[in-house]
Amino acid sequence: MTAAGRPPGPVDAVVAGGGPAGAVAALVLASAGRRVLLLDDGAPRPSPGGRDSFKIGESLPPAARPLLRDLGLLDGFLADGHPPSTGTYAAWGSGALHGISHLFDPDGHGWHLDRLRFDAFLRGAAVAAGAEPYRATVLAHLDGRLTVRERDTGTVGHLRSRWTVDATGRRCVIGRRHGHRHRQDRLVAVYSVFRDRRPSGRDHPRDAEARTLVEAAPDGWWYTTPTPAGRLVAHLTDPDLADPSLRTPRGFWRGITRTDHVRRRLDGYDSAGAPEPCWTPAHGLRVSPAAGPGWVAVGDAALAFDPLSSQGILSALHTGARAGQTVAACLADPDRTAAALADYTAFLDGIADAYRRNHAHAYGQERRWPAGPFWQRRHAGGRAVPGDTPARR
Repeated sequence: MTAAGRPPGPVDAVVAGGGPAGAVAALVLASAGRRVLLLDDGAPRPSPGGRDSFKIGESLPPAARPLLRDLGLLDGFLADGHPPSTGTYAAWGSGALHGISHLFDPDGHGWHLDRLRFDAFLRGAAVAAGAEPYRATVLAHLDGRLTVRERDTGTVGHLRSRWTVDATGRRCVIGRRHGHRHRQDRLVAVYSVFRDRRPSGRDHPRDAEARTLVEAAPDGWWYTTPTPAGRLVAHLTDPDLADPSLRTPRGFWRGITRTDHVRRRLDGYDSAGAPEPCWTPAHGLRVSPAAGPGWVAVGDAALAFDPLSSQGILSALHTGARAGQTVAACLADPDRTAAALADYTAFLDGIADAYRRNHAHAYGQERRWPAGPFWQRRHAGGRAVPGDTPARR
């Protein structure tokens, strides 16, 4: 099977997935002179204001700045005009709000991303470096062969390459066949985006708050942040603790009104036009091993984080860049494959260890509801809920 306009013949690497991790891996490999096929499902452009016009995963911390610079992407990224994030407010461990500012961060401020635009920017950079785009979805991986479905024709076929980069997100299509996935807990996120209905102008200022707000609650926690699509509000909890009414716009709005601080950020926003809330898995997840002869996992396929860390996109960029370098080194000198993969695994271990420490510390700071099941589970090490399944939507 060949992509339209792509000359037949073998490729050095297939990158399965066109999110931030996959796009950066493809960029690094193509920049190293390797022939790379970048698989993306090629979803149609969303209609403005439609349900699909927003993608969660909207925070990029200041630490991304030097990495984007090293990748040659910083100027283009800044030109895209993503709104700045100047820090965080948190009601965590007490009912009072505490602020963390980026004012004195050596890397400057962070950003509230338009994820659809950011992902497209990274894919465009990979293609400009020489990666070949292919509109297809990965279905399976067996014996070094990828089974894919072409987006435009629906044709199912097979691809082979010397290396495969698993950037399929939490599906982890390649990695799950080679290792075990370790789920931290059962956390899910239910979220919606609200539009500011106030007219702009001196007498009617629109929402200008540039910080993310996090608020703990008896059955989980909430956060809200401005995005180019509107004000995002999300509730994080376990599926067995989630109020069924959160599945409806009215029920989700009622949940917001029971918060102390998040609800105040919604002053001036119209609940009547809010779309049906979306649900998505949000638990920490790791595949082990995350690399082997002929394949490496990146991004959420390798390490997925609880959103409280605000490190998901940054980790995707870092793991994508490191995986691209690893595969390029293996292609250049096959005798170094074992050592290169060991180095990549050690790199992931370092990220995972830091995440576990920070996660335990963060949840350990909230002790107001010691009898609440959500908090008991996190204070006990985030054990999974027996017999529970993640929400799917």
